[in-house]
Amino acid sequence: MADRNSNLIKTVNLKQGMPHIDEARQRLIQAIDSAKRAGFRAIKLIHGYGASGVGGGIRTAVRSSLTRRRREGKIRAFAAGEKWHVCEPDAQAILAECPALERESDLNMHNEGITIVLL
Repeated sequence: MADRNSNLIKTVNLKQGMPHIDEARQRLIQAIDSAKRAGFRAIKLIHGYGASGVGGGIRTAVRSSLTRRRREGKIRAFAAGEKWHVCEPDAQAILAECPALERESDLNMHNEGITIVLL
């Protein structure tokens, strides 16, 4: 297994190539499995916030899928980018388990186009 300090967070761009929602979901499932096997502690998902700025289909589908994966025990927690802030309970729980994420570049930026996943 890889050293967890060197493999803290993996960034996965789910919106690259403008995939359909089903393809983005498949990328998400593969990213979770791959990151776990490689010893990563967390994933930063880049899914965008939608071309209209009111919420994209990929973002909505990814977060719905993450809710299901959390219930199934396949991930431990996740924080939506707009709630990836030190004052938010979801982010606080993730940071408590993985304090090194306090250096993650989108922390406190309210970026709706990302989601942080604790594996």
